[in-house]
Amino acid sequence: MHFETLAIHDGQAPDPQTGSVTVPVYQTSTFGRDSLDERSEFFYSRIGNPTRKALEESLALLENGKYGLAFGSGVAATMAALQVLKPGDHIVAGNDIYGGSYRIFEQLLRPWGVTTSYTDNESMESYEACITPATKLIWIETPSNPLLQLCDIRALASLAKERGILLAVDNTFASPYFQRPLELGADIVVHSTTKYLGGHSDVIGGAVITSETAIHTAIKNYQGAAGAVPGPWDCWLILRGLKTLKIRMKEHEATAMHLAKMLEGHPAVEQVFYPGLASHPQHELAKTQMSGFGGMVTFSLKGGLPAVKKLLATIKLFVLADSLGGVESLISSPAKMTLWALSQAERDRRKCTDNLVRLSVGLENAEDLEADLLNALGTP
Repeated sequence: MHFETLAIHDGQAPDPQTGSVTVPVYQTSTFGRDSLDERSEFFYSRIGNPTRKALEESLALLENGKYGLAFGSGVAATMAALQVLKPGDHIVAGNDIYGGSYRIFEQLLRPWGVTTSYTDNESMESYEACITPATKLIWIETPSNPLLQLCDIRALASLAKERGILLAVDNTFASPYFQRPLELGADIVVHSTTKYLGGHSDVIGGAVITSETAIHTAIKNYQGAAGAVPGPWDCWLILRGLKTLKIRMKEHEATAMHLAKMLEGHPAVEQVFYPGLASHPQHELAKTQMSGFGGMVTFSLKGGLPAVKKLLATIKLFVLADSLGGVESLISSPAKMTLWALSQAERDRRKCTDNLVRLSVGLENAEDLEADLLNALGTP
């Protein structure tokens, strides 16, 4: 079946008791047992809940995986995925990754005895140079946050398998509509379902998807033991978002492309980072592993931080906010917002300069968003 059909039907059959065409919200902490000697599939909602199960099955299907697991946030999902590691293990991570993932690697895992090396760039040579005998996992974002760099998932998956290393891909920016890393050889896919999968800026959540039984078992055990699970209402909201994912992603992409082309020709703009542009250094790679280029656009301004502050003070339709992937357009300064907790040296290493601006392009009219940006950019 096609993606949009799976998103609406699979894992979300009408309720057998009432015929409800939407999955009910099983707002309960516990479930009655028939007897002391029998335990049904659902007995305590931290371990399992019917609404959460529907979401997990739907997420697995959309990523073309066997197993889906839902969590209370994107960073909770990231931490869960890393439970395949043990003290003494080593991670190779991309240079340009979400600040929350970096904090997990450095503030939580390193004291635990799991170390991380970061690549200089997204080339295969850079990843290979970081691998040690202790490396057990390669962690990538593609497109990355905030510079929208791409990794060659197929090539990295091949390299990882040759070395007996797992490959995990944070697929939040692309969504499973535009990219399915498991089909390209990845072992684990992670999402912040807060973003495009939920799609309405009204829920926090995360997910891990895999087709490997041993990986699923380890992460499932952690899910039940650690308890960083979403409530049934949050699961229902994300299920609702999945049903319109195709329509939303196509609109996000169309408007993002329109704005990226406009920004690329604006005299106040130094550089535009968008994989759909022919000027993007990995544009051809994007065409081979993605079916679309997404709704995120990052650009740098010639006037530095003062120009960024002026833009943010003048813009009207774009809301100054930290998140992304909702129906409303958002704008942020990566250096001062999403990556503010990183040291200046670390931001410099990542090339996260003060003149960067990140757009999460929403579903407003493209011409209205363009006019808002042009007015805020002014005349250089």
